[in-house]
Amino acid sequence: MTELKNNQSWSLMLRDYLSISLGILCYSVGWALFLLPYKLPLGGTAGIATLVYYATDFPIQFTYTIINVVLLLVTFKILGKRFTVRTLFGVVMMNICTFITQELFKNADGSVLQILGPNEVFMACVVGAAMCGLGLGLVFINNGSTGGTDIVAAVVNKYRDISLGRVILFCDFAIVSSSYFIEGDWKVVLMGFVTLFIITSVLDWVVNSARQSVQFFIFSKHHAEIADQIIQKTGRGVTLVKGVGWYSKNEVNVLMVLAKKTQSIYIFRLVKEIDPDAFISQSSVIGVYGQGFDKIKVK
Repeated sequence: MTELKNNQSWSLMLRDYLSISLGILCYSVGWALFLLPYKLPLGGTAGIATLVYYATDFPIQFTYTIINVVLLLVTFKILGKRFTVRTLFGVVMMNICTFITQELFKNADGSVLQILGPNEVFMACVVGAAMCGLGLGLVFINNGSTGGTDIVAAVVNKYRDISLGRVILFCDFAIVSSSYFIEGDWKVVLMGFVTLFIITSVLDWVVNSARQSVQFFIFSKHHAEIADQIIQKTGRGVTLVKGVGWYSKNEVNVLMVLAKKTQSIYIFRLVKEIDPDAFISQSSVIGVYGQGFDKIKVK
């Protein structure tokens, strides 16, 4: 049994890291191929490092490294070793993926390639921001981070019921606004705000979709077998509720299950294999808090 649990743990961890890598790749492509070539401002550590460089000529890579080292120390104290390791992995992967993407897609003279062609700033903003938001969402739902303001968002979200996208929006709003003092053009700043809005909207959509929960009421004569299989194969708890069918006046056993929406199809298949004649009621719930779901984050 212990060996089986260890194998499952390694399998889940591998899946998480593959999903984080996919998210980082998506973010890197959106940033390097769509936002950067069209000089669209972006928040986060990269945005801060760029502003510091323009203001003081301090090397970008040094600023980027210093900020992330400090934030990683904070992450280790507040969010724990596991999140810190995944964040470090995310930061390293971000550098690698961005470098490779820029090297693969560039002009003969070494300049960044505008893949959509010239004068397509708005379309680049929409596509690039959507890809960045999708990438960040994949990273966050697998307990990872790309560093920078992502870490700040994860810390705030740990203690307050504030969405990740909203926290990032507040942090990056100040960073993008500061770009006016460098570029001196409000049009660039406004496009930066549009970029942030799209990123945070897509990010919240991805995260909230993954966290949606459902509630099942299962009526079956094989309730014991169904309950055991749900616990063993989905890891979700089952509550047995005693009831009486008012028409027949017979006692009935009802199983109540709270699960993630992504597990719905699996539970339906499991019940059907055991009892094809079972009666099942499924409903969406606004929020589920407790072990295995979200934590209560109010004082």
